[in-house]
Amino acid sequence: MSGLFDNTISALDKSVDMRLVKQNLINSNIANAETPGYKAKKVDFEEALAKAIATQEKFESHSAPTSNQIDAISPDVYDNPDINIANDGNTVDMEREMSALAENTVLYKAAIQLINKKLAAMKYAVTDGGR
Repeated sequence: MSGLFDNTISALDKSVDMRLVKQNLINSNIANAETPGYKAKKVDFEEALAKAIATQEKFESHSAPTSNQIDAISPDVYDNPDINIANDGNTVDMEREMSALAENTVLYKAAIQLINKKLAAMKYAVTDGGR
């Protein structure tokens, strides 16, 4: 994102992007629940995003950042090690996947709402703030 937006919007934007990746991965796991030998996938990005935000804030408090740590984050996709293997070799646990899907949906919608509120505040400042 351009320099017009602060770290909050950049972090929320990256979170929305990563949540979309997670949503697609969960959907893929659910779609392959009956596929023999399918290994359920998992994606992590929350810890890396939190570290990038902290690093970005540290750079900006001392001087202008040389690169945007938040934009450099990429999702870590791997076979889910927390799953039991079924007789056919499939590792998809539908209850966990549905729970993860619901959680991810809520967090995605929350991030979108926060972005909308930040942009509405900026719009207000630009249009009505000077009256």
